[in-house]
Amino acid sequence: MTIDAAELELFRDNVKRFLENEIQPHYEQWEKDSWMPRDIWNKLGENGLLCVDQPEQYGGVGVPFQYSMVILNEMAKLGLTSLATGVSVHSDICAPYIEHLAVESVKAAWLPKLASGEAVAAIGMTEPGAGSDLAGIRTTAVRDGDFYVVNGSKTFISNGQHADVVIMAVKTDVAAGAKGVSLLLMDTSLPGFQKGKKLEKMGLHSQDTSELFMDNVRVPADCLLGQEGKGFAYMMNELPRERLNIAVIAVAASEGTLERTVQYVQERKAFGKPLSQLQNTRFTLATCKTEILAARAFVNNCIDLHADSKLDIPTGAAVKLYSTELQGRVADACLQMHGGYGYMLEYGVSRAYIDARIQRIYGGASEIMKEVVARELLGR
Repeated sequence: MTIDAAELELFRDNVKRFLENEIQPHYEQWEKDSWMPRDIWNKLGENGLLCVDQPEQYGGVGVPFQYSMVILNEMAKLGLTSLATGVSVHSDICAPYIEHLAVESVKAAWLPKLASGEAVAAIGMTEPGAGSDLAGIRTTAVRDGDFYVVNGSKTFISNGQHADVVIMAVKTDVAAGAKGVSLLLMDTSLPGFQKGKKLEKMGLHSQDTSELFMDNVRVPADCLLGQEGKGFAYMMNELPRERLNIAVIAVAASEGTLERTVQYVQERKAFGKPLSQLQNTRFTLATCKTEILAARAFVNNCIDLHADSKLDIPTGAAVKLYSTELQGRVADACLQMHGGYGYMLEYGVSRAYIDARIQRIYGGASEIMKEVVARELLGR
């Protein structure tokens, strides 16, 4: 689909205006409270900022994929990374699974609610004993007539407290390893489903992350996504988009952190002159800018590749690896430019620093990304 650059920029301006008026004035308090109000999802939906590339018949706008990435980009650039993470999971991870794999009746029931914000989505992969090794999950789903009976637990689930529906990775064949993994769409109001406590995290404080527990939850069989035993393959197919989302957030957050630091060093004085006149400051910021430009070009290329269904798993891993490692370096360098003030929570650079750390872990840790790229180069 051809992109109208002017329309895309107009959309970007509208997104930014909404965030500056409706989110930014409250965001710091949400971070202090470690909680984001549920009605934010409704506001996002009302303003057309959820599931925008979803077909119109399912409540979306039907615009190209690039529009969805603009939303994440503007959130992250303003330092609203807790919000960006939640929206990424909801709109850019969960909704595509449902759109691509669910039966028509399930699509019609859930996708419009995701677009409006009436329902919040999460994805249940990680377990206490299984993170990057998804073949090791222990949550089971046993077929019983027209239902699956699900037992198990999940942890570190983004959007877990607000979630109305969860894409749950389960074992339908315990003995089959990765080939026994299936995906079920689970309504969180079903009997036997329980949300655990909101987990306290180092960063992304207002983004709700939770444990989930399932005790004989009976899930209708038509909520199976795709086919039994194909869950691992489906997850592999969706991973490039998930990792690209993380890369978009990483680069945009780096751009925003650098912009705010450039402003700070021009105002802050040391040894009788602005920090911006010291060579170390200038060279450090110039290095950050150069690396961000390279990462931005890589990310933009991957956005276009994904829009054309050409983003493969190794490239998705590479862009996540490069962008998130860069985000950590930029956040660290910019915090250093702030001196002692950078360690104070009242300065946004401290939040940029702690929020950046998880980016190298979720969606596949940097070490896993290196292995994915190495396998492409060298074979197994």
